[in-house]
Amino acid sequence: MSEHKFKVGERVVYTSALRNAAAGGSYEVVRLLPVDVVGEPHYRVKNGEETHERVVREAELSSA
Repeated sequence: MSEHKFKVGERVVYTSALRNAAAGGSYEVVRLLPVDVVGEPHYRVKNGEETHERVVREAELSSA
């Protein structure tokens, strides 16, 4: 089972292909979510410019 690369409270950059629908800048990891069936960790992240949180795959994130 894979471990999460990022920790709660860490600042990350959201690099999704669908990023044009997301706010720019850095996001804060607010929760670690379970690893999916293919072994990829997921996260709940928040950007201060948005009123909601996003669920993202680890591959969509990079260090801020």
